[in-house]
Amino acid sequence: MGHLKQSKVITTTERLRDQVAHALRAALISGELRPGQVYSAPGLAEDFGISATPVREAMLDLAREGLVEPVRNKGFRVTEVNERDLDQYTEIRALIEVPMIGRITRSADRADLEALRPVAEEIVRAARDHDLIGYLEADRRFHLSLLALSGNERLVETVGDLRKRSRLYGLTALDQRDELIPSAEEHIELLDLMLAGDARGAEKCMTRHLGHVRSLWARSEAADAKPKRRLGASR
Repeated sequence: MGHLKQSKVITTTERLRDQVAHALRAALISGELRPGQVYSAPGLAEDFGISATPVREAMLDLAREGLVEPVRNKGFRVTEVNERDLDQYTEIRALIEVPMIGRITRSADRADLEALRPVAEEIVRAARDHDLIGYLEADRRFHLSLLALSGNERLVETVGDLRKRSRLYGLTALDQRDELIPSAEEHIELLDLMLAGDARGAEKCMTRHLGHVRSLWARSEAADAKPKRRLGASR
């Protein structure tokens, strides 16, 4: 055991179950936990250096989000996302986010938009530093915080759920080739357009950004060639 890098985040400052769930989501995103592979709660618990109970509880939380599915007497299988799923998730996000970006551009306080610049810059910095988990966490905060300016909490929850289900797993190869940087820089471009009051330009940028993200998913799938057994996996 011991190859699950996110185990280092487990401390006593948060509820253990929530911390484990966060760490497992990060491991799914980074590709440490692989689609189609079955993982046992005791095996993962050994990586974290904790008991199996909070790991099992966290995995049940992930199952409710559709990220994993229980496998009787074995553990949990990481849900596989196929091309059709990704196309549909992208289409739904575009239907929601593109017009909403235009609306927010027209109505949001410019100070609220400018307050998101440090997060946009953090995304770019993380991409350049090859900090994949930092990149994805900052990306999540930027998009959901931006949508929150609409005042529609249910919309933010819906997009947050779609992002979880269409997680960007296995992006290590793309990160190593610096292919995440152009997508990261689009966040600053989007913010500048919104601050300039260019609603149509912001909508076009958001459409392009979602298409760019979808192409990264496709290339990630292609780059993720050979299945490798990860620690914590069920034999």
